[in-house]
Amino acid sequence: MGTVREEVWEDEAGVVVRYNLAFLNPFLTSGDNGRVLGYDNAHGEHHRHFFGRTERISATSFEALATMFYEEVEALRGKTR
Repeated sequence: MGTVREEVWEDEAGVVVRYNLAFLNPFLTSGDNGRVLGYDNAHGEHHRHFFGRTERISATSFEALATMFYEEVEALRGKTR
């Protein structure tokens, strides 16, 4: 259960310049508009949101971050079943 939102902006060369990945589940948290997990690079840095807490993360590529995000989403979904 829950909703995944993926917003990705690319430049003319197809390089990801901005992204916002979010897993929303208001049954797990009512804070942060139901965002349980999120990855984005707003404010010029890569960071992760988890149940309202924010931490900076090292990024090797958008693809690597997206893989981490979707693995976490699957783990969270497994906990809610």
